[in-house]
Amino acid sequence: MMMPIPDAHAADALLLRDKLTLLLDSTGEGIYGIDLDGRCTFINRAGADMLGYRVEQVLGMNMHELAHHSHEHGGHYPEEECPILKAFRKGESCRVDQEVFWRADGTFFPVEYSSYQIVDGGQVRGAVITFSDISKRRLAEEQLQRAKAELEQRVAERTRELSAALKQLRQLSAHAHSVREDERTRIAREIHDELGSLLVALKLDVNWMARRVEDREPVMRKCQAMDRLIEAAVDNVGRIITDLRPSILDHQGLIAALEWQVQEFSEATELPCEVEFDIAPEAFAPDGAKATAAFRIFQEMLSNVARHARATRVRIVVRLRPGQLAMEVEDDGVGAAREALEAATSYGVMGMRERALHFGGALSIAGARLAPASGMPGTLVCLHLPLSSHN
Repeated sequence: MMMPIPDAHAADALLLRDKLTLLLDSTGEGIYGIDLDGRCTFINRAGADMLGYRVEQVLGMNMHELAHHSHEHGGHYPEEECPILKAFRKGESCRVDQEVFWRADGTFFPVEYSSYQIVDGGQVRGAVITFSDISKRRLAEEQLQRAKAELEQRVAERTRELSAALKQLRQLSAHAHSVREDERTRIAREIHDELGSLLVALKLDVNWMARRVEDREPVMRKCQAMDRLIEAAVDNVGRIITDLRPSILDHQGLIAALEWQVQEFSEATELPCEVEFDIAPEAFAPDGAKATAAFRIFQEMLSNVARHARATRVRIVVRLRPGQLAMEVEDDGVGAAREALEAATSYGVMGMRERALHFGGALSIAGARLAPASGMPGTLVCLHLPLSSHN
């Protein structure tokens, strides 16, 4: 009897199926196919193992009900909301990495899956889903997130510590300025009261002597020379007292002190000065420590122009409004590099900024708006100091 000859197409199909099965089983990812009703048409060994089933247990099962029925928190996952089914029934693909698949033993694992439609003869017949267990990746992400949170917390704590330390440093700096101003005031008062009165008494005595030796020429000339020396000493004492603490600041207020300082600067430098004092009638100038701080900052502005700017023109503006004091000093000099202004040794700039910050103000330094004849950039220094009704 003759044996039947196997159909060649059937043999080729069987061979192709075996090769496909070997290929699917050789990958570490889970792969399964579903029909339009969501039933499993094939699954590789890796996929079945990840779900905790044997391959034959999964075939024909509704895959959503088997492994995708609930959210991570345990809530029911309706089939009509499943991205896999929604996508391939519309002829689309999807990729999801924020969901979980459920095992046969009731546990779940975070999964990343992709769904691609199966098209035959122009019609969608089902879908192929590839998935992988991303537990290790999710754990690494959670560890990274915890480390990031811990780092942010440590940075926040250190920032608070640094902010507190900076606040204490500024308070200490302000206290040091206050102590120094008090000491200057005390020394100026003692010089005025003690040395000033001694010089006046000495001048009176010399004048008394001069009247009694008018007929003795050499002694008379000596008395006149002594009188001139005493006058010079009085002038120097007055200058020292003013440098220590301008009495005009205490007796006539900040605006008068600023006007006096502008006049002193103009006479000392002989620079052309464009000066503007714009004082609103209803505005009140600060007094006390805030007035002293504003005056010392203004002094430093003018001093920097005199010492460093090599300017040919200076523009000075003081504006006083209710709740705000603004001062500007602008020159057409050589300017200043940002690196120099921000250097650790720029004590004058740091001192001005710290004084301003202590009272809630701000100091800015920029290029000048003047049209410099020499082509140099110049410098514009601005102080804005907030004022209240209790200054």
